[in-house]
Amino acid sequence: MLELNGLYKVFNAGTVNEKRAIDGLDLTLEEGDFVTVIGGNGAGKSTTLNLIAGVFPADRGTIRLNGVDITRLPEHKRAKYLGRVFQDPMMGTAATMGIEENLALANRRGKSRGLRPGITSQERDLFRAQLAALGLGLENRLTSKVGLLSGGQRQALTLLMATLNQPKLLLLDEHTAALDPKTADKVLQLTEEIVARDHLTTLMVTHNMKHAIQYGNRLIMMDAGRVVVDIRGEEKKNLTVSDLLEKFNIENDRMLLSE
Repeated sequence: MLELNGLYKVFNAGTVNEKRAIDGLDLTLEEGDFVTVIGGNGAGKSTTLNLIAGVFPADRGTIRLNGVDITRLPEHKRAKYLGRVFQDPMMGTAATMGIEENLALANRRGKSRGLRPGITSQERDLFRAQLAALGLGLENRLTSKVGLLSGGQRQALTLLMATLNQPKLLLLDEHTAALDPKTADKVLQLTEEIVARDHLTTLMVTHNMKHAIQYGNRLIMMDAGRVVVDIRGEEKKNLTVSDLLEKFNIENDRMLLSE
C-alpha cells in the first residue's frame, strides 16, 4: 500500500543550521498494516509523515501509494487518499463550525462540489451513527461548535473525520500526546477499533513505548532519518519495554521515549 524508496530530506541546506532529517529512508507497508513508529527527538518520525502527506517535497527518492507515484503530487491532491490526525487537538477541525459541518467537509474531501444543500438528511443520519459508535454522546450535539468540545472529544472527532471515507493510508502523528492518560487510552481504543473495522493501513507515530508495543501488528524504530529496527508478528507480541530498551541499546533515549 505504501512504498518509500531512497527518501532524502535536508533542511537549511548549505547553512550552519543544515539538518539532514531523512537519510535514505526505505519503508514498505502492506495493505492493512498497523505500524507504530518510535524514536528520539529528531529521528525523522514526523518528517516522514509530512513527506508522505506532501507538506514539503522530498529532495530525492520516491513515494508510491497503492501503486501510484505521488512523489511530486501537491498536498491538496493527496488529501483524497490520506487521513491524518495531529498531536494538537485544535488542528484538523474548524473550531467555529458545528460538528456536523466539520463532518460534512471531511465527507466531501477530494470529491467534486456544486450547488446543493449544505448537509443532507442522509448525511445527518450517517454522522449520528458514526458519532454514536464513539460512545461520547456527540450524536446528540450535531450543531454544537467544535471549539466547545474537550480535547479528547475533539481528537475523537478528528479521528472520525480522518477515517470517514476510509483513506488508503491513515497517518497518526502522536495524536494522543496532548491528552491526559485516561482520555489518551480512550482515543487509542477508538483508533484500534476503527482501524480494525475498516481494515485501514495505518502509520502511528508515538513517544510512548508501551503504546508502540501494545498497538498494531508491526513496530519500527527510527534514528537519524532511517529505520533501524523493524519488529512484527510473534516477536512484537512478546516484546516488553525492558526488552526494547536493552536489546536495541536505547540508553540515550530513555528520557525522550515514554515508558
